[in-house]
Amino acid sequence: MPRTQKNDNFVDKSFTVMADLILKLLPTNKKAKEAFVYYRDGMSAQSEGEYAEALENYKEALELEEDTNDRSYILYNMGLIYASNGEHDKALELYHQALEFNPRLPQALNNIAVIYHYQGEKAKEAGDEDGGEALFDKAADYWIRAIRQAPNNYIEAQNWLKTTKRSQVDVFF
Repeated sequence: MPRTQKNDNFVDKSFTVMADLILKLLPTNKKAKEAFVYYRDGMSAQSEGEYAEALENYKEALELEEDTNDRSYILYNMGLIYASNGEHDKALELYHQALEFNPRLPQALNNIAVIYHYQGEKAKEAGDEDGGEALFDKAADYWIRAIRQAPNNYIEAQNWLKTTKRSQVDVFF
């Protein structure tokens, strides 16, 4: 059964109706519309915690999608799934690919920083002070880039940058 027939709550039904209307009205080619259907179904599956199904849909969407901006969001969403499953190396790879297609994706920069920060904490817990600090420095670099693109976001990161004296300025906005 197609995912569009499985949606049973009001928000999912509303999103599906709107997405179907957009698909019918947009002057795009058949391949782009098909890519969007896979992307939409991937987002729906992801929101329900059906990660394997979401990844299948995202992979199909990537095969069809030609728009670099759209490809960046597909890769970003795939990165979210891998990160939530603890597969940080794969998530980092996907976030970096997303940034290659769209360097103005602060949420990908933020998520890369979060992973490096987490890895830095784990390294320090394991007794690797230098490795931990190096990972914290990488996290700081990515958070600074994310904050420059979205100055009103990532307040916790801004505070961490200040308290660890890793920020180059006191205020980012």
